[in-house]
Amino acid sequence: MSEEYINELLDSLPLSFCFVNPLGVIVNANNPLQNLTGYLTTEMVGKNIDVLFFEKEEIEIFKKEISESQEKIEKEMTLLAKDKRKILIRVIASGQRDKKGNFNGYFLIFSEIKGKEEFQKELEKEVKQKTKALKESSLALLNILDDVEQSRLLAEREKNKTLAVIENFPEGLLFFNKENKLTSVNFKIQEIFGIKKKKLILGKKTPDLLNKYPSFTPLIKFLGEDEVKTTHRKELELKKDLILEVSVIPVVSKQEKLGTLVILRNITREKIVERLKSEFVSIAAHQLRTPLSSIKWVLKMILDGDLGSLTQEQRIFLEKTYKGNEKMIRLINDLLNVTKIEEGRIVYRLQEEDIIKIIKEVMDVFKEQSIIQNKNLKFEFIKPEEEKIIVQADREKLFLAFQNLIDNAFHYTPIGGNIKVVVKHLKDEGMVLTSIQDSGIGIPEEQQKRVFTRFFRATNTIKENVEGTGLGLFIAKNIIESHDGKIWFESKENQGSSFYFSLPVKKII
Repeated sequence: MSEEYINELLDSLPLSFCFVNPLGVIVNANNPLQNLTGYLTTEMVGKNIDVLFFEKEEIEIFKKEISESQEKIEKEMTLLAKDKRKILIRVIASGQRDKKGNFNGYFLIFSEIKGKEEFQKELEKEVKQKTKALKESSLALLNILDDVEQSRLLAEREKNKTLAVIENFPEGLLFFNKENKLTSVNFKIQEIFGIKKKKLILGKKTPDLLNKYPSFTPLIKFLGEDEVKTTHRKELELKKDLILEVSVIPVVSKQEKLGTLVILRNITREKIVERLKSEFVSIAAHQLRTPLSSIKWVLKMILDGDLGSLTQEQRIFLEKTYKGNEKMIRLINDLLNVTKIEEGRIVYRLQEEDIIKIIKEVMDVFKEQSIIQNKNLKFEFIKPEEEKIIVQADREKLFLAFQNLIDNAFHYTPIGGNIKVVVKHLKDEGMVLTSIQDSGIGIPEEQQKRVFTRFFRATNTIKENVEGTGLGLFIAKNIIESHDGKIWFESKENQGSSFYFSLPVKKII
């Protein structure tokens, strides 16, 4: 029982009471004793018991008797109140000893000696009050206990539900506590790592798992041996024909980290399907490119007059056919580039290149196209102060990335719009920043997260009937990032878009 509860119990007793240590010092006293003597508890505690009695010599004899006796001692004495009143009392003393018989102090119970009838009435009144209070307290306590039991049962049911959900969760779950110990796993983890009994791995730290359980080695090396690092949806090849998507989430409650949750999702099937799809696209694209190239050269020969003269009507139809064939060839090339990127087969031949020169060459290609005149577009190039900015790059790939970004700006900018290309040297960061700004149709905010994904086309581009494959930005992003660069954009629907990419500067000339 707590000290607070004991004090409340003592105060509820109808008799005046105190406890005295072996030195005769008052250690505790209840409220009835305060009422009887006029002293506050704080005034009595710490004082010698002699202060409460009129007979000083007799109390010394009484204390000695208490320390030597094994029985309760009862004595009539005179209590000296705070206001100097003398009160005739009956004192009952009970010595307290430990198991070895050592004297630890004694209890004193005081009762004022009154007339028998008056005392009986007061006692009956006090008993009734205490009995009523006790019944009310008992009823309240029973209600509280009932509520506690209901809450416990409800919490137990919810706990069991949660454990059942975790145990049957389709993804593997591991929980590491603050000390980096594995405290919880579900059945899927046992299945993935071939562990028959959970208790074999529970309570183990990451170094222990690494040393004692070889199946965990790739995962622990991926997560970190000393501390589990936060990550999101990263791929891990655990073993042959088993690829996992790993997410590591810190578990926090009231700004305190409780531990780390590791989620493992088996994506082997998705990766196999993705590989098969890429192989199919690659084979189909290669098979289509050869006949399309043949068609292109035959049409070119006819349009150049190598096979005889054409009427105006024939030329118009053949030019439309030639343009359609060119679009198909570009689509096939984009599909092949995407396949190479996904399979990691794209080869970069890096060497020192002037990025200003590459950008200017791309812009010259577009200036020669009729789209600028047909749409009455303003095409502007703002160069940096530096004459040459050298980067480590694959010229062909970087040309393609920038071409895709410019191509988007041209296609999605309406008649009379503006396209601005700006190149800046960020000296403090050692980077060169290129931006392509247009006054086009923009990208809806709710679709902007998907801009750099394969085959993405915003809904407003479809409404505007603008042609495109949805592969250009995906290819551009992969090329820029493969050059240790970054690419991002800002866009507002019906106001335009600005695409930015930065690359490390090798040197300035």
